[in-house]
Amino acid sequence: MPFDIKELLTVTLVLFAIIDVLGSVPVILDIKSKVGHVDAKYATIVSGFIMIIFLFIGNQLLRLVGIDVASFSLAGSIVIFLIGLEMTLNRDIFKSGSANPKSTSIVPIAFPMIAGAGTLTTLLSLRSEYDVLLILIAILINLVIIYLVIRFIPKIESWLGDTGINVSRKVFGVILLSISIKLFSKNLPLLFTF
Repeated sequence: MPFDIKELLTVTLVLFAIIDVLGSVPVILDIKSKVGHVDAKYATIVSGFIMIIFLFIGNQLLRLVGIDVASFSLAGSIVIFLIGLEMTLNRDIFKSGSANPKSTSIVPIAFPMIAGAGTLTTLLSLRSEYDVLLILIAILINLVIIYLVIRFIPKIESWLGDTGINVSRKVFGVILLSISIKLFSKNLPLLFTF
C-alpha cells in the first residue's frame, strides 16, 4: 500500500530532531581529539542496527530483561548528563585509556548519542502511530545524514577552528545537561506510578 509523503516527512523530522546529530558535532569532535579518528561507517551501521532491532523487538527486549521504558530512559539520561558535564567542565569522566576508533564509534557515539534512550523510546511511540515500512525509510534517511555529518567532521572542524570548537563544546555541553535533566525529570515520576 502506498504511504503518505507528508507522514514520511513527519517521521523523518521527528527522528532527526531527537537524534540531533548536528548538535552532537562538538561531542564527536571532542571524542575525535581524544582517540584521533571516529569511524563514520561503523558508527552509522551500529546505530542503524540498534534502531532497527529496537523498532521490532524493543518492548519485548526490555520486558525480557525486566526493564521498563522509564528506567531505560533514566539510565540514558545519566550517561548524557555525564557527557555534558565533561564537555562543560573540560574534565575527563570517560577515560579513553586504550580506546580505539571502533569502540568509541559504538560507545558513546552510536549509543547513547545517536541511538540513545530518547531515540529508542521515540521509535516505540512512532510504531504505535505509523506503518513500520515508513519508519524504516525514515531511519535510513537519518542514517545517511548521520554518516555524512560524521564523515565530514574534519571539514567541520577546520571550518569552526579551535575557538569555535571550544565555544560550541561548552554551549552544547550545557544543552546536553539540559536535555538529560528534562529526560530524567520526565521519566522519574513514571517509576512510581502503579
